[in-house]
Amino acid sequence: MIEIKSLTKRFYGLTAIDNVSTSIETGKITAIIGPNGAGKSTFFNLIAGTYAPSSGEVIFEGGNIAGLKPDAVAKLGIARTFQTTHLFENATVFDNLIVGHKVRTNSNFIDVILNTQQLKDDEKKCREKAREVLDFVGLSAIAHRNASDISQEERKRIAFALALATDPKIMLLDEPTGGVNFEETFDLMELIRKIVKSGITVCLIEHKMNVIMTIADRVIVLSNGTKIAEGTPKEVQKDASVLEAYLGMDHAAI
Repeated sequence: MIEIKSLTKRFYGLTAIDNVSTSIETGKITAIIGPNGAGKSTFFNLIAGTYAPSSGEVIFEGGNIAGLKPDAVAKLGIARTFQTTHLFENATVFDNLIVGHKVRTNSNFIDVILNTQQLKDDEKKCREKAREVLDFVGLSAIAHRNASDISQEERKRIAFALALATDPKIMLLDEPTGGVNFEETFDLMELIRKIVKSGITVCLIEHKMNVIMTIADRVIVLSNGTKIAEGTPKEVQKDASVLEAYLGMDHAAI
């Protein structure tokens, strides 16, 4: 689905992503792993349009999207979540989710001023989509609760729902199980599988190795901005360069 070609990102004198080439396969769960500071979030930001690359290409459905703005990338069908889910805390969960589908609507500032039928139709579509994704992630029961009153696990589900509301073809999930307990982690893993079964490709950044080993079809390993390994979870787990990056030379030699 996405082909990465010689992707590089430099911030002044620092090379955060260094000539990375890889791919994200349609219908699979691809995991991006690596030590802290490996460049994982920067890699996501380059795909999602938050950063423009210094060089290289991001090929999505045959076209190079490197350098496009985030809204343009989202309209193409790439949705992205973040490690921390920022919501309108004084608004309801439902009202927070109405925003997600606006990328698929056509009304503009003039429609707002004139309160046109186009605006009314778009608002109806956004509300319908909000109900749909809330039901999909299992949060219909808290639709009218304030966002400030929900748990960390519920915030993670809302992040998924916001991404789903954009009608994505692929979802980039940044630490989707971070900050939740074992049981909640398992439930979120089941939700990720449900997303893939619905026809959406998933690529995720994750630090919990038990999650990676259980859920991922393919793993891409970054270290110091460079791809050092990729393959199945079992293949990557045994790779000497991966062991060295995580544990140091002494452990890699064992």
